[in-house]
Amino acid sequence: MTTISGAYPVLITPMNEAQEIDWGGVKNNVNYFVNQGVAGIVINGSTGEFVSLSKQEKFQMVETVLKEVNGRLPVIVGTAAETTKETLEYTKQAEAHGADCALIINSYYCKPKEEEIFFHFKEVSDSVNIPIMLYNNPFTSGVNMSTELMLKIGKECKRVTHIKESSGDIRKARDLVRLGKGNIEVFCGSEDLVMESYLVGATGWISVAGNIVPKLVTDMYNHFQNGELEQAWAINDSILPLCEFLEGSGKYVQIVKRSMELTGQAGGPSRYPRLGMTPEEDQKLKDLLSGLTVVSHA
Repeated sequence: MTTISGAYPVLITPMNEAQEIDWGGVKNNVNYFVNQGVAGIVINGSTGEFVSLSKQEKFQMVETVLKEVNGRLPVIVGTAAETTKETLEYTKQAEAHGADCALIINSYYCKPKEEEIFFHFKEVSDSVNIPIMLYNNPFTSGVNMSTELMLKIGKECKRVTHIKESSGDIRKARDLVRLGKGNIEVFCGSEDLVMESYLVGATGWISVAGNIVPKLVTDMYNHFQNGELEQAWAINDSILPLCEFLEGSGKYVQIVKRSMELTGQAGGPSRYPRLGMTPEEDQKLKDLLSGLTVVSHA
């Protein structure tokens, strides 16, 4: 089984001016990240606008990316949906096309109770044979799963092997690592708490910034793994303003898409109602990128 660890960029879905998916751009971006040497990639996540895509588009994204990757690096597929039935359908489709892991958040509209969340993950876990990364993000789903619930899921749902912890509470990441040892591994899901998460035992990062600075997030993880904390902290400090901009802007999808364009990759607009960046936001992004010596082509 593929080892899931390290910094994984969570990819955008590039689009043309008509807001239709740019499939050539999808393939271009996949090869760009492979060539950058990232640990793996995530598709159909929040940054990929999964809630704005049709079922057919999500299916086609899985087929296109897995075929293009062709085993060169691990691929995590976001398979979340509002209902357990749909989540099962997406997860089975990802498994059928060779995904290495499914990333699943709880239902994000119905605000499920803890027993409903457990039921949801148990049903999916019992129905597939690929690892599942449970995703805790109260800001998007409206539910902050308790540490106890996540540990129970990790213990009793055999396919749930990882947790993406995005509550912003480093104590939760710490406790999940310490109490879940042997059952579950923790990934950082907060752009501004990466080094802190590594220090309490996180084994990876689902990284929005990784789209923009893939080599830096990869080097940062590798430095940490090698005990080179000073170098890891130096990279952390250099990318932190970008991470904070992504976390606090409310436009992380648009920022990443624009950044991809500025670095010569496929980006394009987001689907409405997401609007583009203001001139002030665009200038701020360019200033942040120039400070990171990211080459501009636009």
